[in-house]
Amino acid sequence: MNIITTIVPIFAIIILGWVSHRKGFIPSEFIGPANSLVFYMAIPAMVFNAVAKASLRTHFDLSVLLLTLCAVVAGYAMAWASGALKRLKGGQLGTYIQSGFHGNLGYIGLAVAYYYLGEEGFVKTSILLGAMMILQNFLSVLALTLNSDKNSGKRDWAVLLRKIVGNPVIVSALVGIVFSLAEIPVPLVVERSLDILSGLALPMALLIIGGSISFDLIRHHMRLVFSTMAIKLVFLPGLGFALYRLFGLSAQEFLPGLILLASPAATISYVMAKEMGGDPDFAAASISASTLLSSITYTIWLNLAA
Repeated sequence: MNIITTIVPIFAIIILGWVSHRKGFIPSEFIGPANSLVFYMAIPAMVFNAVAKASLRTHFDLSVLLLTLCAVVAGYAMAWASGALKRLKGGQLGTYIQSGFHGNLGYIGLAVAYYYLGEEGFVKTSILLGAMMILQNFLSVLALTLNSDKNSGKRDWAVLLRKIVGNPVIVSALVGIVFSLAEIPVPLVVERSLDILSGLALPMALLIIGGSISFDLIRHHMRLVFSTMAIKLVFLPGLGFALYRLFGLSAQEFLPGLILLASPAATISYVMAKEMGGDPDFAAASISASTLLSSITYTIWLNLAA
């Protein structure tokens, strides 16, 4: 496994997306529909296809799952405490909390896992991803609901339920697990169709992330952005790494969890902040800055785990 040949190509495509957006090759009007295509079709196809063909007996590790979820909850608590100490209020506090722990699992996390760990590691990562997404969405909506500038709790809890039940990546992972456990064969014509669609997932996702990067927003929110990045990119994966080592897990066992914990702020944080009375500009700044910096922190964490 070569860290450089994994990280550099991924972030080269992200930078290409930024350049393409600046040059007008990826207009702003294209980013929204393209993101929907990746989120609702390509990524779910990729996750289902990988999990459905796998054997959960060899790919599921309960200890890694539990330790990873514990780290997520600890990162959430740390982000909330840090925001409170900075005397942040309302929607800005809710967005600060979300930016400090809610990771970009489906786009960046899966890309790193796929290219660094290969097919088998990607399957393990996809299984973890479903549980982490459910927990992240629940905790994010809780933070935004309790710190919203809209004071619309009933509607926001309904949003939470819809986001969890209807999240296509979560659904595809769960359906894939059912197919794997029941040993239901995927028809060859379906499998090949999913393979074609899956090929769109990672390159398009990375180009979209690059096209969404905003250096102006990073400069405007620099102090708070670097504070959230310290939690998201250093504290959260660092705690996970310490827990994995404490419980005697090998790198081969815990790398899928570490890769997901080390992912930058989730792109959906912007949408949730906008819908639920948060601070969308701060969310966009956190996403942009943490995505760029994660090229360095990923290299560090993968070297430490090697």
